[in-house]
Amino acid sequence: MPKTDISSTDRLNRYLFDNMHVRGELVQLSQSYQSIIKNHDYPVSVRLLLGELMAATCLLTATLKFEGDITVQLQGNGPVGYMSVNGDNNQKMRGIAKVVETKKASEAQSLQALIGKGNMIITIKPSEGEAYQGIVALDQPTLAQCFVHYFEVSAQIPTQVWLFSDDEKQQVAGSLVQLLPDGDGSNENKAQQQQDFDHICQLTNTIKADEIFSLEAEALLYRLYHQEKVSLFEPQTVRYQCGCSSNKCLAAIAQVESSEIEAILAEQGKISMTCDYCLTTYDFFTEQLKSFISKDKH
Repeated sequence: MPKTDISSTDRLNRYLFDNMHVRGELVQLSQSYQSIIKNHDYPVSVRLLLGELMAATCLLTATLKFEGDITVQLQGNGPVGYMSVNGDNNQKMRGIAKVVETKKASEAQSLQALIGKGNMIITIKPSEGEAYQGIVALDQPTLAQCFVHYFEVSAQIPTQVWLFSDDEKQQVAGSLVQLLPDGDGSNENKAQQQQDFDHICQLTNTIKADEIFSLEAEALLYRLYHQEKVSLFEPQTVRYQCGCSSNKCLAAIAQVESSEIEAILAEQGKISMTCDYCLTTYDFFTEQLKSFISKDKH
């Protein structure tokens, strides 16, 4: 079984089945996922769910015809207060989890045990046009099934999702199959399209975790669909990008009253800001903050 190398991981592949009204996606992540979790001491269960959420967000983003940002957040009353993955149409991703009760999170064996009763909130902000938000309850047994439910509610297009995570390999992956409605809308046409969709889902359902983590995309797709005609598009590279910067921190400090800035500097000698996502700390000293201190003085 051929092993993947760095050049073939962290890729999102999209493909069409030539003789059927069905599309598919495959995402395989390692370095970008490792970058999200490396500075955090998350329990294994939290790392795995965050990885699944990252893979699912990549798949979801690729189904949308938009340029802009997307945030997928899980919120609930469980030992994980919230979990969020932010990305864009160029597959630049970052993610975070807020663990409220570490011991309970470590012992959790299911989505509900981690998040509790809660919702999945999907926010899409196009570069142009209005933002859109969709909310579905996290009332399905797995995150993959919650995403399937989201597609049922929002797009009302038959969609199936598979998600995989491996803590030892520190890899995550996912696959999506979606029906593409077309034709004259006749019952006969609809029945054939549904039959095609069901057939591809049955084939995709045979994916094994060790295959999706070790086979390159082309080899895996051949194993799954060698009897079908598949058109594979140019893959997209998935990258970790936090987005924090010194300038963004300074912009936040600029919103603080100058008297409060002076008080913090007097007490601590500096103002420190730590990014929640990558845990990078930015330190600012009096010299750098002179303009903020004098902003209210005339």
